[in-house]
Amino acid sequence: ASLSGAAGRKVRRLALLLALAAGAAPLLAQAPPERATAVPTEAPTPDPAEEPAEQLVAGLSQDAVSITTSFTGSEILIYGAIKRNAPAPAGPDLGVIVTVEGPSQSVTVRRKERVGGIWVNTDSLQIGAAPDFYVVATSGRLDLMLDRDEDVRFRISPSLAMRAFAGPVDIPDATDFTAALLRLRTESDRYRIDQGSVRIVDQTLFRADVRLPSNLIEGEYKTRIFLLRDGRVIDVHRAPIEVRKVGLERWLYHLALFRPFWYGLMSLAIAMAAGWAASAAFRAIQRK
Repeated sequence: ASLSGAAGRKVRRLALLLALAAGAAPLLAQAPPERATAVPTEAPTPDPAEEPAEQLVAGLSQDAVSITTSFTGSEILIYGAIKRNAPAPAGPDLGVIVTVEGPSQSVTVRRKERVGGIWVNTDSLQIGAAPDFYVVATSGRLDLMLDRDEDVRFRISPSLAMRAFAGPVDIPDATDFTAALLRLRTESDRYRIDQGSVRIVDQTLFRADVRLPSNLIEGEYKTRIFLLRDGRVIDVHRAPIEVRKVGLERWLYHLALFRPFWYGLMSLAIAMAAGWAASAAFRAIQRK
């Protein structure tokens, strides 16, 4: 039996709704899941325990040295204190090492041997970089207050300040050449270890008086201050020192370096004038 007009329309609407619902079910099943929203988190606060418990605060009495014609050397005061976040830890006392290093240069070391009754140069070794001046000031004995590994790491001892060899090393006893250079520069007061010259007060304040010789060369000198406990380096402070010629000394140095012809003429003229003055003075004495 056929349905009436109104009832048929209701049935058709219901069938259409059921069909739409059945078609949308697979699409709903394939829909991607909702993404989780990222919640920003605060950056971790640095742990104060990670900071060094003891730090150096240091200074120099002067950071520039002027070389004049009457320069006979200089003395630099290096002073400072140890900054702590807590009381000083128990255990061995702290130590302080100060190094002052001059400009590095390439150096050729030669060995002399007697051949046929005369001394001649035989073997030679070129060291790539050796400081012209190097001094180590300590608050105690260097070999007792500094571990060997730390010495190699920071190259504190004068024997370790020489950086490397230039070119291939064909000599089996290369250490003899470096030892000879170290001995010669130690005898000329250009390499020095001043043990016990650093004074420490109450494990907090320290001072060191570093003497610079008169035969300094121009350049930038490097100062390093090491703070040690139980043989280990716990902090390092670095500072530069400028060494420059001034006045007549600087003028003569630049004239000889950049104007050698005019420097030679001036030297010859001064020598002739000095000879004439000495001859005139001698004749005047004879007349009397």
